[in-house]
Amino acid sequence: MKTISAREAKTHFGELLDAMQREPVMVTKNNRPVGIMISIKDASDTLIPELFMEKEEGYDEWFAAKVTSSLDAVKAGTTTLTEHDLATERVWSRVQARAKKPASARS
Repeated sequence: MKTISAREAKTHFGELLDAMQREPVMVTKNNRPVGIMISIKDASDTLIPELFMEKEEGYDEWFAAKVTSSLDAVKAGTTTLTEHDLATERVWSRVQARAKKPASARS
């Protein structure tokens, strides 16, 4: 990962923007890391967009109810928890399978 000082970032902002398109760039101030600059394309593969998206009205209540009902089901023994790595693998498999389907076949 490329590293650049805050002063260099300010002075050479255009170059910083170009570098961000190729790889993340760590910005330092007084020789201490203070941030990472990444491209929009790289950010789209993270949870960052979700932090800035407007949620539909009632989303937070719906989400809290879903989490509560899931935890209640675990406590009651009517469902089990899945390890994070396995859950992630299953989600990615579904995403990849869905991406391979023609748009007309997706639901």
